[in-house]
Amino acid sequence: MNLVVIPDSLRVTAVPQTLHKVERDSLELKCEVSKSTAQHSHVSIAWYRQRGGEAPVEVISLSRDFVLRAGGSYAQRQATGDVRLDKVGETTSKLTIYNLHPSDQGEFYCEAAEWIQDPDKSWYAMTRKRSQGTIVNVQATDKEFSVRLETEKRTYIVGEPVEFRCILEAQNVPDRYFSISWAFNSSLIASLGPNAVPVLNNEFAQREALGQLKVAKESDNVFVLKIYRLRLEDSGKYNCRVTEREKTVTGDFIDKESKRPKNIPITVLPLKTSISLEIINNASSVLEGESLRFGCNVRSGVGPQSRLSVAWQLVDKQNRRSEIVRLDRDGTLQPGPSYTERSSYGGIQMEQVRPGSFTLEIFNSIRADEGHYECRVAEWTRTLDGEWQMVGERHAGTPVSITPLEAGFAVTAISRTPGVTYNESFDLQCIIKPHYPSWVPVSVTWRFQPAGSTEFHDLVTFTRDGGVQWGDRYMGFRTRTAIEKAESSNNVRLSISRASDTEAGKYQCVAELWRKNYNSSWTRLADRTSNLLEIRVLRPVTKLQVSKSKRSITLVENRPIPLNCSVKSQTSPDSHFAVLWYVHKPSDADGKLILKTTHSSAFEYGTYAEEEGLRGRLQFERSASGGLFSLTVQRAEVRDSGSYYCHVEEWLLSPNHAWYKLAEEVSGRTEVTVKQPDNRLQVNQTHRNITVLENQWVTLECQNATVRDSGVYDCRVEEWLLDPSDRWYKRAEDLSGLTTLTVKQPDPTLQVDTATANLTVQEKESFPLDCSILSRSSPESHFAVTWYNLRAKEAGGRAEEEEEEEREAVLSVGPDAIFSPETGRWEGRLRFQRLSAVLFRLTVLQAGGADSGNYSCRVEEWLADPNGVWYRLAEEESGMVAVHVQDAGSTLQSVICSNDALFYFVFFYPFPIFGILIITILLVRFKSRNSSKNSEGKNGVPLLWIKEPHLNYSPTCLEPPVLSIHPGTID
Repeated sequence: MNLVVIPDSLRVTAVPQTLHKVERDSLELKCEVSKSTAQHSHVSIAWYRQRGGEAPVEVISLSRDFVLRAGGSYAQRQATGDVRLDKVGETTSKLTIYNLHPSDQGEFYCEAAEWIQDPDKSWYAMTRKRSQGTIVNVQATDKEFSVRLETEKRTYIVGEPVEFRCILEAQNVPDRYFSISWAFNSSLIASLGPNAVPVLNNEFAQREALGQLKVAKESDNVFVLKIYRLRLEDSGKYNCRVTEREKTVTGDFIDKESKRPKNIPITVLPLKTSISLEIINNASSVLEGESLRFGCNVRSGVGPQSRLSVAWQLVDKQNRRSEIVRLDRDGTLQPGPSYTERSSYGGIQMEQVRPGSFTLEIFNSIRADEGHYECRVAEWTRTLDGEWQMVGERHAGTPVSITPLEAGFAVTAISRTPGVTYNESFDLQCIIKPHYPSWVPVSVTWRFQPAGSTEFHDLVTFTRDGGVQWGDRYMGFRTRTAIEKAESSNNVRLSISRASDTEAGKYQCVAELWRKNYNSSWTRLADRTSNLLEIRVLRPVTKLQVSKSKRSITLVENRPIPLNCSVKSQTSPDSHFAVLWYVHKPSDADGKLILKTTHSSAFEYGTYAEEEGLRGRLQFERSASGGLFSLTVQRAEVRDSGSYYCHVEEWLLSPNHAWYKLAEEVSGRTEVTVKQPDNRLQVNQTHRNITVLENQWVTLECQNATVRDSGVYDCRVEEWLLDPSDRWYKRAEDLSGLTTLTVKQPDPTLQVDTATANLTVQEKESFPLDCSILSRSSPESHFAVTWYNLRAKEAGGRAEEEEEEEREAVLSVGPDAIFSPETGRWEGRLRFQRLSAVLFRLTVLQAGGADSGNYSCRVEEWLADPNGVWYRLAEEESGMVAVHVQDAGSTLQSVICSNDALFYFVFFYPFPIFGILIITILLVRFKSRNSSKNSEGKNGVPLLWIKEPHLNYSPTCLEPPVLSIHPGTID
């Protein structure tokens, strides 16, 4: 990182001088600011005025962003153009102040700062310097001042507040010193010195201590005397005197000029009410049940210590006066005797919304509330002894008339659709007059008289509380009827959809007018019955059209007869059709019914179908679109010839979910001629030879062919027909050419891995023997696997030893996955695994030295013939795996027992040597004894017969060799 130090090149210079100016002169000061910084930087300039030890006051400044702003005390003068800062030349700025004030006196200097922008875009002031100052003295030209005394009015009432304002008009008031004194009837009340601390005389000091009077300095040129509660003795003349004082070098003040305005006399009148009332109401005429709202406003002023009591009264038509509710001066609300119960239920409510404004609200008005309402307001004030005294009372009134709810109450029933078609909708309107507000409870009941009946029954009722109650007689109406009450009126509309015969008849609506009382009980005021409305429900006009086209069909016996019946147009997309099929024979006068399909898709066979045995030969179909019906007569006979046509009935579902027949129409006829077929039988005479693999299909349609199926084939064809009596007869026959078929078994492609391998394992370990099939003849092949062990077999005598291989079967697994038993040394040590369809593994556990040798596996491939009999297709043997089991060689005992020569050397050879040694010792001793016996040395032969017992000693080995010492002769 390279640190660059920017040199300080900022220079701020101004000519130091002392200037003497006269008030309203102009002042011009210049300041030169320069810099020589190589980097990009900004400069800010500000002018300050300082007097003595006071803090500097900013006059005007130019910020680094070239924004010009004046200080707080010079902002107004800068806005009027009396203070300016201009740039003169490249480095010089000029401060200009027009119309100098005495307060502008002091030392002026300029201050500049150099700013640079950091990489984070923030500005930093590198250095700040100020110039030398210029002393400016401003001599005031006018020391005159004037005084003005003001108050709001001249006449007051006892208890009201009064405020006197003594206004000083002079120049440079903040820089001058004034004292104020207040006088009442030429007697001093209070005085304020230059420090603005009031000093009051004894009587007014007590009132000031009680908070009834205040003397204060509101601003530099406004002084206030305020009396919060006037007394009768406060009537008189009030005045203020302003004296200018000059501060000496010692800090004392010397009185100079003194002035006072004219006296202001005020009059304090005794208490008397001056209130005036204004009463307002929401309406002079209201509907019964609507709320009455009255407002009583006190228009003229009320004394601050006064209180009001308000009473609402009603004067009825018989000129009887009753009090509704009263609000005492202490805020207690008391209902009148005849309104106590209604008030307890919240039916009467009075409140003071703001000072001097009172409201009365009567909810759920009744006819007895009609009359003249008065608001009576009394003003009260507290005397010096603490008792309340009524100053006066005023009252104002307004008349209110109440219109009964049942006046003009009438009901009319109308409908715009007196005649409708099935499944159409119709509306019935119950119009109630007059137009009641929504809060007026009206119950409306629709009554219904079915066609052909003489009694009316309630259909549905729209209750007074907005609920809906259905009648018990016609519950079916609920699923197709909607009742709706208009939000803006009590008109009730009855809408009935999917009209049917059930809804045909006469309708009538009954309206009941109710009023909810203040105690939540209900009163029925009136009921009205409307006129009768007759509604007729008609069936729809049919649009059924059936195709009238004619056609002829000629076909061969036993072929199907297709008959079509097409509906070209229908009345409704929901129409169902019943179709009746007829046949007309030349010998018959009328057509005979074959088959009838009802509108519900049920089948009914006609007498002709029963007589002619057609039930098993008829097939009826209907197209997905629904307008085409087909009847097929299977296995046509000659006697089926005739003229066929259909009779279509259109059925519709009524709104009551009952089917009715709307129309019917007959189609055009189809002439059908049935004849016997011609004899055209021909069989192919071509000879063919076919060779296929066993278990495949051949063109003779002989499935799963076997070898035994080989041979020569031909076919004889006989053509049989069904006669009209449902009996079969042979019409013709023919013999085909010969087909030679040869079936053979698949070629064997079995191949087993014949690679040889060597495997060395430690004793007690396991070794795997894999048998891998490289290819097979068929994916359906099964395999039989046998593992063999080939090891050396010892045979011979004392002279020589010969070795030959011994083949031993270790384990066999048949094609049916049946295992051979484990025998001998293999028992419990074999584990078989089939890793895949062509990979088998045999694992030998706990290998021993006897397991060393060559191993191989033999694989037999088996296949099943088409009859499910398994036969062996091929067999093959794998390569040899030479397994050598190494000795663990852990102890001396195992080493000795595993080596026959070492075993004989340790356990057999010491015994003969020891025996020979004993015999030698005995012979030596015997010969020494014979030397003493001459006769014995010639006639006898010394014999030593040593017979050792059979030794079979094996302290450490499992199968030690047999050691035998047989008797013999030793020379």
